[in-house]
Amino acid sequence: MFEEPDNKKEAFEIITLNAESIKELWSKTYNAAGRPDWSHILPYYDEQIYFRDSIQGIHGIKDFREMTERLANRSGELKMDILRTSMKDSDIFIEWEMTLTFKKRPRSIIYGASRVTLNEKGLIREQRDYYDLWGDIFDNIPRFGKAYRRFMKRKFG
Repeated sequence: MFEEPDNKKEAFEIITLNAESIKELWSKTYNAAGRPDWSHILPYYDEQIYFRDSIQGIHGIKDFREMTERLANRSGELKMDILRTSMKDSDIFIEWEMTLTFKKRPRSIIYGASRVTLNEKGLIREQRDYYDLWGDIFDNIPRFGKAYRRFMKRKFG
């Protein structure tokens, strides 16, 4: 099937999403010279996408696209290594490590996983990202990271 991406004149082939194809698409998203680019993967999202992570819940492709742009603009560098993918029924599971370099902070690795659920047309209708944002970032702040981990272990471990 051929479709035309938003704001672009060239057509490209839409591939069927599965564990292997999503690994390939996500790898391209985050590894273009450290600047993320979602333009090639956005056509795989349903117009009514529901996205949820540790920070926010987003409904609709417009708000999802705006979130991806904010993330790209906020990060000095952003890379993602896809470690594993698997698929069961209409759910694809992805384990990843994201390396963020903020403009004024040290590099941080965030360890996480995502579940994407496909609709009947094979588009992503839901994405749920799981990660410990603050813990992984705090680990890279001298003295504070160790204090944070001691606190978490004492209170919740």
